[in-house]
Formats: sequence, C-alpha cells, structure tokens
Amino acid sequence: MPFFRSCDCLLCGSPFVPDIGWNTFFLGEAEEEVCRECRKKLVKPEGPLCPLCSRPLNKAGEKYRRGNRCRDCHFWEKSAKFRGVLEKNISLYEYNGFLQEVLYRFKYRGDYKIARAFSRDLKNAVKRLPFDAAVPIPLSEERLYERGFNQAEALIAEAGLEPLHALTRVHSEKQAKKSKTDRILLAGVFQLHPASGDVKGKTLLLVDDVYTTGSTVRHAARVLKEAGAQKILSLTVARS
Repeated sequence: MPFFRSCDCLLCGSPFVPDIGWNTFFLGEAEEEVCRECRKKLVKPEGPLCPLCSRPLNKAGEKYRRGNRCRDCHFWEKSAKFRGVLEKNISLYEYNGFLQEVLYRFKYRGDYKIARAFSRDLKNAVKRLPFDAAVPIPLSEERLYERGFNQAEALIAEAGLEPLHALTRVHSEKQAKKSKTDRILLAGVFQLHPASGDVKGKTLLLVDDVYTTGSTVRHAARVLKEAGAQKILSLTVARS
C-alpha cells in the first residue's frame, strides 16, 4: 500500500515510514525524509533569544549576556564599523553534537542530499522574512574545488530560491580551524562580485550553514552595505 511506503532517513540511513498528512496530497508538500528520532535531535532555539543572532540566552550563562543581547552581538554593535550592518540572523536549530556531525558530513564528505533534510524548515523560514534576493556566503575557488559544491547554495536551492552571487571570497584557512579572535579578523576576505548586478536599495538575505561569532555574516554584510544594499538579514542552519 502506498500509504505505508517506507524510505531511508537522510540523516541516519534507517528505514522508516513517514507520517503522511493532508498537505502532502492537497498542497503538494514533499513527504518527510527524516525519521522521528533524528527530527527530535534537530533542536530549535527556544526561550529568550538574542534579538540580533537568535542565540538562546537561557543557555548562554550570565557572562555571555549583556542585557537582552548576547555578548558577541554587544561587541559588534559597539563597533562603529559594524554597528547595524546585520539586521537579524535567524537560525533553524541549535548546534548540538548531532547536528555538528550531520553538517560535517554535508560539508566535508560531500553528502549533498543532507540539504534536503532542512528543506521544510528553510522554506518556512524564508516565508517569514522580507527580502529581495538570497546571497550565499561564497567559498574561495580552492575550497569549492575541494568540496565540489557550496553548501550555502545547496541550502538556497532547498529553500526554493535562486542564488544571487553578489560576493566573492579570498582563499584563507578553514573557519573551523580558527580561534575566535581570528574569525573576527576577516577584513578583506569578501569582495563584491563583478557580475553581481545592482544591489543598491535592496534587502538581501545572506545564507550559510553555521553562525558562530557572527564574523562571517557581518563582514559579508558590510561589503554589501558599502555597495548600497539597504538591509542585510541572514539565515543559517545552526546557531553555535
């Protein structure tokens, strides 16, 4: 019977029978491709959140809070260079051990299909965000050659959008290997793409996999703001 067709979970590979609702039949929504156990491990940020970056403040501890903001956002907003360059970041999930392993497979082992696991939540998120175009955080040519694809572009595709390639990236050491201080000092890494078109007056949505210190999206946002973009939002899979 087609109602009880099983499929393999995109994240753990285990066979399971997806729940099929009326939206699947009448609205054309895709069937669930993540099993219930893995779905439970994709934890959405809850409780009081930093209004700028979506960090759960109740899990951050007092030393990582500055009023109703997290310490990192407080730091960025004190800087005249970066104050106001990022309107808001939305993260789909908290960066726990499970999601860390999933994203490692996605980025470094070339498991492209994992992007489909985030499709439903990506589409729901972009429906709530006002923007003119989605801009992927770019990889350098060297890094793109290593991985075979840009994970941010894959996420944009799963959100049902077309990417606007407004930025290029200078090759540097992998972000995961850098200290927090090194991540903050990313000046000159991003440049406006020569074929990006006119971004003046537009609200742009930066897309990436993980938000950690906020350095990547803010340095990218600053380049776009200097090119005349009106507002910059960001959407990431995980909030570290």
